[in-house]
This record gives sequence, structure tokens and C-alpha cells, in this order.
Amino acid sequence: MATNPPASSGSFDSAQFRAVLGHFPTGVTVVTGVAGEAGQHPVGFTIGSFTSVSLDPPLVGFLPQMNSETWAQMAPAGRFCVNVLSRDQADLCWKFAKSAHDINRFTDVEWRMSPGGAPILERAVAWIDCTVAEVYEMGDHFFVLGAVTALEADANNDGDGPHPLLFFKGGLGRFLAES
Repeated sequence: MATNPPASSGSFDSAQFRAVLGHFPTGVTVVTGVAGEAGQHPVGFTIGSFTSVSLDPPLVGFLPQMNSETWAQMAPAGRFCVNVLSRDQADLCWKFAKSAHDINRFTDVEWRMSPGGAPILERAVAWIDCTVAEVYEMGDHFFVLGAVTALEADANNDGDGPHPLLFFKGGLGRFLAES
């Protein structure tokens, strides 16, 4: 059952909202897909708002901005791949976060096609291949619900990892396990 959330009744602005929520560390992903008439043009963008939704059936979700040109390009294909960035891929985080022409984002980036036909970025900690199950409007974002069709972690099978990249208070960092 979907309902429209009530308007904010708090005494804060969007800058304070963003600053406070910035205290919640998130993993960094690049969501990739294809665009063009034949689906041959790789596109992608950095997304911090990625989540697991369900184990049975396996579902994940992410939240692109409603005005995202990249999402508008990849949405018609009905598929995407979530690439979980490693601690050594901060450069890709910023490269795919910039508002630029998508064709430039893949320049000098090693990638291969997923089983579903979306780019997998080499050296990612993990990748999750999906078909679009539903898209919902949520405030100034879409919530894209994906049905998982294939996935893998430690794709290079080097046994070293995973070492994810984290975003916290506007910066990038690493995770150190305490247990």
C-alpha cells in the first residue's frame, strides 16, 4: 500500500537535512546500463542510495534523482548493473558522479558486459545484475526496484577482499573491521 508522505513539519532546511544524514556512512556504487537505439552505448552514475530489499525474491533498489539524464537514458532498456566500488576506486566514484556526458565517463575505464547486458566495472568488490521490476516516484527521486538476475563478489578470485569504498560526511574512506 503506497501513501503520499506528509510534507515536512520540521524547522530545518535541506542543507541541515543533508548534513545530518551525511553522518550515516554508505557504500559507494556505480549503477550502469545501456542507452541508444540498439542499447550499445554504456552509461552509468554514482549512487550512494542503494539497498537490499528482499531475499525471496531477490530484490535491490536505488534512488536516482528525477532529473537525472543518465537514468533517463538507461531506463528504457529495463536493466541495470550495480557495481560496488572497492577502496581503490575513489577515482571512479568522482568520475561517474560528475554531471558530464556519459560517453566520457567510460573513457579509460575497464569494463565488460554482464549476463544481462549492462557494464560491469573491473575491480569492483561486487556486481549485481538486475531487470527493472518497478519504478516509484519518491519526493525528488525515483525508487528503482530491481529483480536480481545474476551477481558475484571477488570477481577476480584473488581472495583479497572485499575492501569496499565508503562515503561519510562528504568524503571517501575505507572500512576497518573490528571483528
